[in-house]
Amino acid sequence: MSSLDELLNLSLEDKPHIIAEYIWIGGSGTDLRSKARTLAGPVTDPLLLPKWNYDGSSTRQAKGKDSEVILHPKAIFKDPFRRGNNILVICDAYTPQGDAIPTNKRARAAEIFSKKEVAEEETWFGLEQEYTLLQKDVKWPLGWPLGGFPPPQGPYYCGIGAEKSFGRDLVNAHYKACLYAGIQISGINGEVMPSQWEFQVGPALGISAADQLWAARYILERITEIAGVVLSLDPKPIEGDWNGAGCHTNYSTKSMREEGGYAIIVEAINKLGLRHKEHIDSYGEGNARRLTGRHEAPDMNSFSWGVANRGASIRVGRDTEKEGKGYFEDRRPASNMDPYVVTSMIANTTILWKPEGSELILF
Repeated sequence: MSSLDELLNLSLEDKPHIIAEYIWIGGSGTDLRSKARTLAGPVTDPLLLPKWNYDGSSTRQAKGKDSEVILHPKAIFKDPFRRGNNILVICDAYTPQGDAIPTNKRARAAEIFSKKEVAEEETWFGLEQEYTLLQKDVKWPLGWPLGGFPPPQGPYYCGIGAEKSFGRDLVNAHYKACLYAGIQISGINGEVMPSQWEFQVGPALGISAADQLWAARYILERITEIAGVVLSLDPKPIEGDWNGAGCHTNYSTKSMREEGGYAIIVEAINKLGLRHKEHIDSYGEGNARRLTGRHEAPDMNSFSWGVANRGASIRVGRDTEKEGKGYFEDRRPASNMDPYVVTSMIANTTILWKPEGSELILF
């Protein structure tokens, strides 16, 4: 009799069919859902994939008497779990009449990124996703004593050793799986709070950065599922003298990367300051517990920026200041932020919005 592992590892390479895992965002705006279907053969273009449907009443995205929600494929990645020609498919969701449902933030982001002024600026985003690994049954950080605390912060950031680093195998498995999938993952590191980690996606162009971050989150949660560990994107998973978790968003436009770009950077930062409250309101749930002005996080009640200042709302790197061009980092987004919202909102504010003219597009 075959074992479960043997069946899971059955090779389908001699078969013409492939498996496509359709992935979408659920009703909370942070939960990921997926289901699989068989296709006749390999597909590399999302436009060639069939639309599909699901029961929106079971994801808090539709009423039971009219529950059908339609999935539109938008981005394809190689499947690191099934491998071969099998794929992961990032989708967004619509009514049967073709209207984006309220939780479909990608459709609104696509409108912004498709505008001529934005497309010409070739917006680049680098997303720093922090997260915390929790023990499954007690929802307490991995490696922490049950009901107790490890020694204070200090030795854990980029630390090594059994008493300082918890969950490294999961992190490395995720790193390799993302590279296999074709995600532009650019690095990983242990964070300041033990059992908290970070991976970076990008720099990636426009809406693809958000597609890739959602795919990377999906892969990470599947890996933690296999390991029996809980993934938390809570921006302040442990109260007290412990760092929170953010998703710092690095950003540049073509004009910022060219000679004289520093003046464009300063202009963009000033525009972000004028819309500080609107951005804060869209930068993730529970972010007020993190944005206190402590633990390398800015104060949500005021806007600030500075060179190499990790306590500011916006940080400009020393290299950018020295070279007079480059990028800046928005340190306000929470770890559970929606990258479709954050990236398109930054692009809209810095490129399209005129302080005395058009209104900022809100999500």
